[in-house]
Amino acid sequence: MPAAPETAAPAEGDLELAADHAIEACGGDARETVKALLVANDFLERQLDELRAKVSTGYARGRLLAARVHKDEADG
Repeated sequence: MPAAPETAAPAEGDLELAADHAIEACGGDARETVKALLVANDFLERQLDELRAKVSTGYARGRLLAARVHKDEADG
């Protein structure tokens, strides 16, 4: 079974539009936008950690273990 294909990077215009929307949603304050994005990113990372914990090592063929070790090294 082939590995999941990598997702293509969004087009530059899409990123600009998304950034504009995020800043607008935070009342035009770039600092508040960055803080909101950091909170959202942390939330998503926690969800990934929970999902990884639920997937058996056999099912993932050991791929998740390497990701956990790498993340733990970065945190420590």
